[in-house]
Amino acid sequence: MTITNAASQIDIRTAAPEDCPAIHSMICELAEYENLRDAVQSTPADLSDALFGENACAEAILAFYENQPIGFALFFTTFSTFVGRPGIYLEDLYVKPAHRGKGVGKSLLGEIARIARERKCGRLEWAVLNWNEPAIRFYQSIGAKPLSEWTVNRLDGGGLSRLASGGKAET
Repeated sequence: MTITNAASQIDIRTAAPEDCPAIHSMICELAEYENLRDAVQSTPADLSDALFGENACAEAILAFYENQPIGFALFFTTFSTFVGRPGIYLEDLYVKPAHRGKGVGKSLLGEIARIARERKCGRLEWAVLNWNEPAIRFYQSIGAKPLSEWTVNRLDGGGLSRLASGGKAET
């Protein structure tokens, strides 16, 4: 897919195994922006396994300008029992700062929306940090609605291990 606007030509394509180092680098840039750099534990090899391994569980698309990666979206399939159809969860969307405001993020989201429609998905969902006002404004500008009545929960690390082994998770 190629997107052309007055300023540039952006190419969007499905990620390939050789893109994993570039995607991982942008994941680290995103983590820096979100003040979560210390939370990144993954490696390019982990990413390659998740995207292209025997038990691949995610997908990614990339945006390129002049053959250089400038953004990515990483997503995976979900399922809604209420809708009775699959959905797509957007784990990460990132555009390098120099290329923001040029339609790259909207084009990446548009491609995921196209994929969702092609797969007969009932929804496309994602989370945004509540302090990230530029992202919130962008998402609202494309018609996304915040689900303020839902609270995201997470079980990881020791709590996940305890629960998996039959113990109680700490509260």
